[in-house]
Amino acid sequence: MQDVTTKLAEEQERDRQLLSKVRSGQKTFAMVAVAAIAVAVAIGYYLHSRGYESTDNAFLEGNVIQISPRVSGQVLRVLVEDNQHVNQGDLLVEVDPADYMARLAEAQARLGSAQAQSNGAETNVALTSTVTGAVLKEADAGLGAAHNQVEVLRARLAQEDAGVKAATAVSAQADAHLAAAVAEAERATSDAERYRALYKKDEVSKQMLDRAGTDARATTANKDAASQAVTATHAQLAQAQAGRQSTAAALRQSENQVLQAEGHLHEAQSAPQQVLLRRADFDAGRSRLAEMQAALQQATLNASYTKIYASEAGFITRKSVEPGNFVGTGQVLMGLVSDRVWVVANFKETQLERMRPGQPVTIKVDAYPQLKLRGKVDSVQSGTGARFSLLPAENATGNYVKVVQRVPVKIVLLDAPPAGYRLGPGMSVEPEVKVQ
Repeated sequence: MQDVTTKLAEEQERDRQLLSKVRSGQKTFAMVAVAAIAVAVAIGYYLHSRGYESTDNAFLEGNVIQISPRVSGQVLRVLVEDNQHVNQGDLLVEVDPADYMARLAEAQARLGSAQAQSNGAETNVALTSTVTGAVLKEADAGLGAAHNQVEVLRARLAQEDAGVKAATAVSAQADAHLAAAVAEAERATSDAERYRALYKKDEVSKQMLDRAGTDARATTANKDAASQAVTATHAQLAQAQAGRQSTAAALRQSENQVLQAEGHLHEAQSAPQQVLLRRADFDAGRSRLAEMQAALQQATLNASYTKIYASEAGFITRKSVEPGNFVGTGQVLMGLVSDRVWVVANFKETQLERMRPGQPVTIKVDAYPQLKLRGKVDSVQSGTGARFSLLPAENATGNYVKVVQRVPVKIVLLDAPPAGYRLGPGMSVEPEVKVQ
């Protein structure tokens, strides 16, 4: 019985030793397996880290547009609320346009008046050019005709002067003949009276008396004829003098006409200056017209500025305007956070050796762990973030400690975020750039 018990105890001891050896082998295998897995993970991480660069110092960035009016006035309507999404071109705020529409109507009226004045000035330029040319020709022709008339009248006056001289000479000759005829008639009459007295005394014959009577009658007839000739020559002289006076008056009138024609010609010769004056008026009218067109354009713009539209799609933030408020030019009414966002990743300067624009990027968003976005490197800033901070470090003073700097890298998204995921500036992300 004791022997059996001893054998059982020996067998159990052998079983325990065998079991201990088996367990020791299993522990050794497990340790070897864990070590192999750790080595594989380390090798994988090393290989992965050689092909990728990542950082948790990254965030989303986007445009935050300050919505401000370009004209002042009272707000009529506000069509959006805080955190509301709007599309590009949506009407956000409307300012009372009454004043600006009145100014627009006034600018339109002034433009119409300026247009009419410009058209009138243009017509005056063309009319002045045409009329002055015709007037110049007419004045030149009138001056030539007046000169010709003066020459004709001067020739006629010279002819009539000669006629007056001839009539004067004829009249003087007739006066002389009359005087001689008078003297002869008086002598013959005296002789006849004397012969009649002698005949009564029978001192002369009847024949001599008759001859003396005949001579007396003949000389009397000659005297009458000479008197009539004097009257005729005096009439001719008076007629010649009257004609000369008429011709002289006509000559003076023609000379006055020459002076008037010369004045008209000088006035017509000033036509280029008149045309230049009209053209200056036309240019001034054109300038005023351009000024009125600019004023109308500005009034149209001011009227359009009473309606404020979204410049791009995004979300409304920090709205500070309500209907009835009076707003001024440039006053901030609200913010518009654009739907377009990108990533600004601050990589260590030691991570930039193989980083290039265009390399693909996988982006994880802290707010949505299950969301992964695709992107690409857009550009690398020329300078560290610390250099462009408000108070950049001054390494030339104090004790210098070398610190690895960070450089901002811009990463653009290739795909828009899925519906239901709201991304905005300032949200933390973790980009991973494939550099190989």
